[in-house]
Amino acid sequence: MGAQTAGNTTGGTVNTVLGPVPARELGVVAVHEALLSVLPGAEYAFDVTIDRAEIFEILAGRLRDFRDHGGGTVVDATGMFHGRDVRLYEALSRTTGVHIVASTGQGPEEILGGYFLTPQTNPPTPWPAEKFADLFTREVTEGMVVPRVERRGAAGLVATAATREGMTATDESLFRGAARAALATDVPVSIRCGSDAVRDLEVVLDERLPAGRVAVGGLDREDAVAAGAPLEVARRGAYVVLDHVGTEDGRHIGDAERADLAARLVDAGFGDRILLSSDATGVAKGHAGNDVPYSHVLSDFVPLLKARGLADEDVRRILVDNPRDLLSVR
Repeated sequence: MGAQTAGNTTGGTVNTVLGPVPARELGVVAVHEALLSVLPGAEYAFDVTIDRAEIFEILAGRLRDFRDHGGGTVVDATGMFHGRDVRLYEALSRTTGVHIVASTGQGPEEILGGYFLTPQTNPPTPWPAEKFADLFTREVTEGMVVPRVERRGAAGLVATAATREGMTATDESLFRGAARAALATDVPVSIRCGSDAVRDLEVVLDERLPAGRVAVGGLDREDAVAAGAPLEVARRGAYVVLDHVGTEDGRHIGDAERADLAARLVDAGFGDRILLSSDATGVAKGHAGNDVPYSHVLSDFVPLLKARGLADEDVRRILVDNPRDLLSVR
């Protein structure tokens, strides 16, 4: 639906931490989750422990639960510097049989390291989009960085986010850099919207990235729903990501309302533009994680969708076909 959508891509491949896999093998995909999420700097804190064996066991249990409920692939959308551990993810994928897609990217501005904010200029200026584009592109074409050691497998996604109160100049550089990296590599972009989802989407579309290569998250926030953003994003041909399924916090709509929203989008002809995820955190260090299970969409939310009249083929499209088409590299 809408402009510049991606077509059926069952013949494509997807970059996972264990290498490219045929897109048709992904199965049910959780498109926006976190595996190990570490607040930058927390690894140096006196009261934070990083026990890799313990972390592995916790994450393996969560991934097995997802698999046992019918899940096939988890996308870790945390980007570059928030605990991403490619070697750990490789071991988890081999052990559990769950495909793991890791991401490059950064944002929003408030959680960037100083190096990426003021790179040796007087007066200080944001990094230009071209520098972010090069940084992200290399993580796809040369492999994701394991700091001071090596590069590993290719990133399968460029993830970035805008400042909640509104896109800053640095956020715009991030968005444009992410779009340019996607154009150079054919991996998709996942953006978490700020105060104006449609404007944020238009920034990446201005870089001539097809709308069908863009997933817009944060669209189950109360403010985004009130502004009509989910329908407007779908009309432009991008994917509408309801990415806090299972969260009931007053800032996001609840699961009953999410199911209503998904049903309205399907009724409007946009069933091929919907993606679901929980923004769940497997293990959090230095901050409070979101403890919703990766399996929540399958175990609790799918019955709500069916109660609202969605057929099995609608559910399959949302959980299998749509993320497959988004993540495929052709």
